Amino acid sequence: MPELSHETERGGAVLPFGPAEVTGPSMVPTLRHGDRLLVHYGARIRPGDVVVLRHPFQQDLLVVKRAVERREGGWWVRGDNAFAGGDSTDYGTVPEELVLGRVRFRYRPPGQGQRTPFAVLRWALSAARPVLSDRSASRRLRAR
Repeated sequence: MPELSHETERGGAVLPFGPAEVTGPSMVPTLRHGDRLLVHYGARIRPGDVVVLRHPFQQDLLVVKRAVERREGGWWVRGDNAFAGGDSTDYGTVPEELVLGRVRFRYRPPGQGQRTPFAVLRWALSAARPVLSDRSASRRLRAR
């Protein structure tokens, strides 16, 4: 199950942004294991957004999923990797209060062995990217 590697509490924080790190494969190809995220806590969530939420059954565990649609009782969330599991197909809708924020930005740290100038350039061009909403993924995931 894809989780964030550590929990970031935003309880009285001055800024609504915070870091997180991805562990697990459920959001591949959008996010990969080891990616660092910039999360906008308290942001308005729309279908297609990548979100950070508390796991409904283990609330000390944070997970990252795509918000597919708002349903009665909360959000239906899915991973972009259909083979990984660990989403609303397992635990149902996620109550609104457990959806903490929207992922705005992703940074991939350099991989092992990236020493050639070409490898460093390729990493530099792809390492930091905004995480955009994917409305088409929302429709596709809803159909599953």
